[in-house]
Amino acid sequence: MKASTLEEAVALTKKFTSRPSNEELLKLYGLYKQATEGDNETERPGGFDFKAAAKYNAWLNFKGLSKEEAANQYLELVNKLAENHL
Repeated sequence: MKASTLEEAVALTKKFTSRPSNEELLKLYGLYKQATEGDNETERPGGFDFKAAAKYNAWLNFKGLSKEEAANQYLELVNKLAENHL
């Protein structure tokens, strides 16, 4: 099963039977946020919220990438991960 739209790709990730690595999950998060919201203009999380900081940095890695290109990369990654996690 291959996703061809962002919505289909999101739905496909919910059907994964095994969990992708943290690195893969962060890349998915960053690409999804870039595809749906564009560049990260939010304030950096402070303190000891390491999970929020990792997610912030994952999104920041894609700064400058167009929403369309981020969506395409998200689709490619989800379809690749689906081969191993469905």
